[in-house]
Amino acid sequence: QVQLVESGGGLVQAGGSLRLSCTASTRPFSTYTVGWLRQAPGKEREFVGGISWTGPITYSKDSAKGRFTISRDNAKNAVFLQMNSLEPEDTAVYFCAASRYGRVSSSAADYMYWGQGTQVTVSS
Repeated sequence: QVQLVESGGGLVQAGGSLRLSCTASTRPFSTYTVGWLRQAPGKEREFVGGISWTGPITYSKDSAKGRFTISRDNAKNAVFLQMNSLEPEDTAVYFCAASRYGRVSSSAADYMYWGQGTQVTVSS
């Protein structure tokens, strides 16, 4: 069982930035495809972006719109989500999830392992 832990969430004003971290108990984490998904109250879980174990990165145009950047640090066994120019609409619980697939999927059902999520709140 892979254990994932998200951190870095919090309260930020509109236009500000946050960097979320996802660390895993599994080593090397580089062998997993990792996705970031978010869920706001009353809404379905939404795909933000992800990075495959082969390297390619995929972003959701609807949610990220060029403002978010995903990266990974294999030495630290972590994946990061850098979020810039945050908007109130970005407020949600952000989850990292992992799979053994070689491609990033936008479907939550394709991810086998999930963290507990970290709250991101953007004030206007």
